[in-house]
Amino acid sequence: MKLQTPISLMIVTLAAGVLGVSACNQRSPSNTASTSTPATTPPATTATTPPAMTTADKASEATNKVAEAVDDAAITTKVKTALLAEPGLKSLEISVDTRDGTVTLTGKVDSPDQRDRAKQVAQTTGGVKGVVDNLAVKSS
Repeated sequence: MKLQTPISLMIVTLAAGVLGVSACNQRSPSNTASTSTPATTPPATTATTPPAMTTADKASEATNKVAEAVDDAAITTKVKTALLAEPGLKSLEISVDTRDGTVTLTGKVDSPDQRDRAKQVAQTTGGVKGVVDNLAVKSS
């Protein structure tokens, strides 16, 4: 099963990213005490510079990206399962890829009816926002 490895890899990557991001903003007390700014130096800020992302914002963004990837993997699994359950459809010859909820079907089917049926099955699967049909009909 190919699905296990990407999900595990995404979870490990997220965990490493969150730990790395949170470690970047930590400072030891000795570093902050030894560096003092003279009172005559004004702070270097500009009104046009956007505020830096906080550690929480970065972690939240990383979490959202992983959640989207996991959602896409779940949608791919649901579509592939639905195609496998469809009688008369050679679903092992159909590849399913999902990105941002849009499913892409590629591969070869025996007839235009099977092509239409595969597309319909994908469209009616929960979580699917759209379907890109790259299926080819085998020539007889």
